[in-house]
Amino acid sequence: MKELEAIDKKYVLNTYARNYTNFKKGVNATLFDQDEKDYIDFTSGIGVVSVGHGNKRVSEAICNQVNNITHISNLYVIEPQALLAQKIQQLCGYDMAMFFANSGAEANEGAIKIARKYGQIKFDNKKYKVITLEHSFHGRTITTVKATGQKSMHKDDFSPYPDGFSFDAKIDDIYSSIDNETVAVMIELVQGEGGVQPFDKESIQKLASFLKEKEILLIVDEVQTGAYRTGEFLASNLYDIEPDIITMAKGIGGGVPIGIVLTKYKDILVPGDHGSTFGGNYLSTAAALEVCNILDDLKNSGKLDETIIYFEEKLKTFYENHKDIFISSVGLGLMRGLRVKDSDTLNSIIKNANKNGVLVLKAGKNTLRFLPPLTITKKEIDEGFKRLEKAVC
Repeated sequence: MKELEAIDKKYVLNTYARNYTNFKKGVNATLFDQDEKDYIDFTSGIGVVSVGHGNKRVSEAICNQVNNITHISNLYVIEPQALLAQKIQQLCGYDMAMFFANSGAEANEGAIKIARKYGQIKFDNKKYKVITLEHSFHGRTITTVKATGQKSMHKDDFSPYPDGFSFDAKIDDIYSSIDNETVAVMIELVQGEGGVQPFDKESIQKLASFLKEKEILLIVDEVQTGAYRTGEFLASNLYDIEPDIITMAKGIGGGVPIGIVLTKYKDILVPGDHGSTFGGNYLSTAAALEVCNILDDLKNSGKLDETIIYFEEKLKTFYENHKDIFISSVGLGLMRGLRVKDSDTLNSIIKNANKNGVLVLKAGKNTLRFLPPLTITKKEIDEGFKRLEKAVC
């Protein structure tokens, strides 16, 4: 183990505060390290491994595809890409076309480009400004960092940043921030990195209606909330709104890198406006298509809703038992958080949880975050909370 840590520190850039547990195998929501110690995974790789570790159906889909074609470029039609786009439209219920990228940040970059072209061709005066919200997170490229509503992310080290981005503290502040150059408002319906904070449904619906009236685009970042994370295929479905642009990534690929931009403006981009060498290739879209099929089955069978209810009940009991530590419980579906009284306590819980064989996450400054695989079993949930009890005692 020490040898691996030394190699990592010598050859890999120091951009993460790493935990050097060396995982070798995973079965659904259970991971095993090099010493065969098992861990209950309440993180799913920060909301990525939506259908669990080592999923046989996804593994077979990937192997079958790799044995034939992995990549050929977007200069040719890619069958699983077309079928995935069709499947996603069926699941979300919106009449939209899609562009395939490799990550959430890339998807958000694509969304911003679509918005700016809309602002160029729709109006006599060019509109290009994008408003986001405080505590939001939209990626780590230069543009998406600037779109992220956290001043701590806007370090001088990487400046100057692109012009045309601002953020507000609250939904209600957006109205007064709009000017004659504003082209879009970009929001997460549940702020993941910002502390697992859902927004009020009525406020979101009011905003969506107002923006539509003003011909300002509503971009919803569903990188973390998408692919049934909140109980419906998209959080937008849960909020009963129809955005102009939606971005997805994380759980839609089940562990294979993929990003997707969906927009109702199907003809806004023309050949040459945007592109990606790897985006939407045979490997990523074959995997994502099978993930969608699995999650569709899980939702239709009632098992997903049953799992969400069971996890909620266990989380509620855990919270009620430790009100000396936790301030409140937040989140939707299987995107959950517990506010902790201070950051030192939070860091201690995460460290102790790992020692006791359960993986949990930090969000914002003081939130213990839960993003378990959507396929997690009741037995795994029970064992995870049993181990968490030991971690907080």
